Amino acid sequence: MSVLVFGHKSPDTDSTGAPIIWAWYLNHILKTDAEPVLLGKPNSEALFMLDYWGIDMPRIIDNLDNGSSVVVVDTNNPDELPDNINDCDILSIIDHHKLVGGLETNYPIDVIIRPLACTATVMIEIMGENLNEMPCRIKGAALSCILSDTLGFRSPTTTDLDRSTAQKLAEDLKIDVQNFASELFKAKSDVSKYTDPELILMDSKKYDVGGKKLRISVMETTQPQEILGRKKSLLKAMKDIEAEEGVDQILFFVIDILKQEAILFVPNKLVKEIAEKSFGTSCVEDTTILPGILSRKKQIIPQLKV
Repeated sequence: MSVLVFGHKSPDTDSTGAPIIWAWYLNHILKTDAEPVLLGKPNSEALFMLDYWGIDMPRIIDNLDNGSSVVVVDTNNPDELPDNINDCDILSIIDHHKLVGGLETNYPIDVIIRPLACTATVMIEIMGENLNEMPCRIKGAALSCILSDTLGFRSPTTTDLDRSTAQKLAEDLKIDVQNFASELFKAKSDVSKYTDPELILMDSKKYDVGGKKLRISVMETTQPQEILGRKKSLLKAMKDIEAEEGVDQILFFVIDILKQEAILFVPNKLVKEIAEKSFGTSCVEDTTILPGILSRKKQIIPQLKV
């Protein structure tokens, strides 16, 4: 039976591309039968990546059979994985996020978590000279992942290795990095086909902060007005999701890639207090602008105070 390789639920570009990259490595380099799969519908940018590089979309799975052999990539958080993940045979974990805890394995495994902006960069570093055998479509997926996670090298999570890896891939592919990044972000910004709940949950993670259960959602875009124009219905969808999930609050950040700032929805007193304590902003309307805020991982989560 094939090893299943997957990332987190609500897959973005990295959680769509990373399973494809690593499954290729397992199949063609390590001679291990592996299949990339997804834990949900990819976002618009990820779909663009698949189409641009001629990659078949991996099948989407709703659950796992107990005992399945799996490799987890781009997360190590059980809340972002199938409910029975600890009943599976986890073979390895490859990630670039902080260690959360809660995953259990049957025996010692390789857990590779490196302080880089993108899981694809971690994988390319592991592969070393095997990169030379990688076909263009897989290199294209890796480049897409890095440009997405670094916001075209704008994100403060970007490292020199992310940048040099992307440049090397772009040279191999004979592609202009900035032009391709612009195409990716254009695709990311097209949210017209997504419902309000889908948009809120598209890039969203749960955190416990100061005794409050928060869901932190971000939407990266070059066209923030398209999202702000849906503010009324988005706020209603946020309340519905909060009630359904039992979380205290959803914090919804619209990341303006070009202006390099975040727009936070401020629907109530709790969010107003969190925003003022965490970011030193003064909230007088139902949105507030946070200059220079681009990264949930490095700039939002570490600063949150309730």
